[in-house]
Amino acid sequence: MKAVFGGLGVPTLMIGAFWAATLITAPFVGISVQTLLSDTIRRAGMNGVLVLAMVPAIQSGTGPNFALPLGIVCGLFALVCSIELNLTGISWLFGSILFSIPLAAAAGYVYGKLLNAVKGSEMVIATYTGFSVTALMSLAWFAVPFKNPKMGWFIGRGLRETIQLDVVGGAQILNNFLMFKVGDVIIPTGMLLVFCFLSALVSLFFRSKTGIAISAGGINPRFARAAGLDVDRNRIWANILSNILGAIGIIIYSQSFGYAQLYSAPLMMAFSAVAAVLIGGATASRANVLNVVIGVILFQGLLTTALPVANEIFKGTDLSEIMRVIVQYGIILYALTQVKRED
Repeated sequence: MKAVFGGLGVPTLMIGAFWAATLITAPFVGISVQTLLSDTIRRAGMNGVLVLAMVPAIQSGTGPNFALPLGIVCGLFALVCSIELNLTGISWLFGSILFSIPLAAAAGYVYGKLLNAVKGSEMVIATYTGFSVTALMSLAWFAVPFKNPKMGWFIGRGLRETIQLDVVGGAQILNNFLMFKVGDVIIPTGMLLVFCFLSALVSLFFRSKTGIAISAGGINPRFARAAGLDVDRNRIWANILSNILGAIGIIIYSQSFGYAQLYSAPLMMAFSAVAAVLIGGATASRANVLNVVIGVILFQGLLTTALPVANEIFKGTDLSEIMRVIVQYGIILYALTQVKRED
């Protein structure tokens, strides 16, 4: 068992077994397995790039990126700028992504400099950074002088809390591209292709000279400095990449969801992404693309499958939120207890 599954870790195996058990149980409580699998695939594609954003930060030694809302608000700002410019359809999607990259890169640079100034407390600072940026942008959404009626309040100024993307032809634009069915299971081909493409780019990046240098600094900073590597600069590059992936990830998430959610919506999104990559077998100091793929499928599969099954078994109760919190924060707690053991 250790030879076959040893690299996955105990939480991954337990959650995988639990997910399989709920899939087997679903037909007996009147829930369609095909529907559950369709929802799992869709939600995995929605959240995949956000989880992928964890890899550069973890590999650089700064730990899981709890400041993911920083990249998310950059993506959301680019998204609403594209709507303000009256872009629609595929031009809106590409415009949002192109606008988000320089914004996220600049924010990631500043954030990387901050992390270099607080070495040893990165995860604490990251959490407060994400919360602070979300609160600051809540004020900014009221102040931006956008005039497009598709996203402004009907009375007064500022942007609405939830903006419908079907008004610009952006809702599920990637999901519907080359979409097909296997039986009753819906495969959102376009969204999965984008996730696979970005995953391949990240994997190739960490096989490049810069990527190897980032990983070396994360594994052993003293040795990396002795070898002539600029560890601080590499940490900044890693957080720029993480921020860009977070910005692109929220655009992909929003188009699949069909809405762009502003104000406090990004506040807790980092925690589900961190939990997913840790469930996939990553640790607080090592992660790869395979951990992302396994983790996002298991985590979203568990939420999609186990929660409705549990609610059917225990009728009259709503266990969905309780189980989500237990799984999400429990797995983060487990991973953080292993940090000293890894060192």
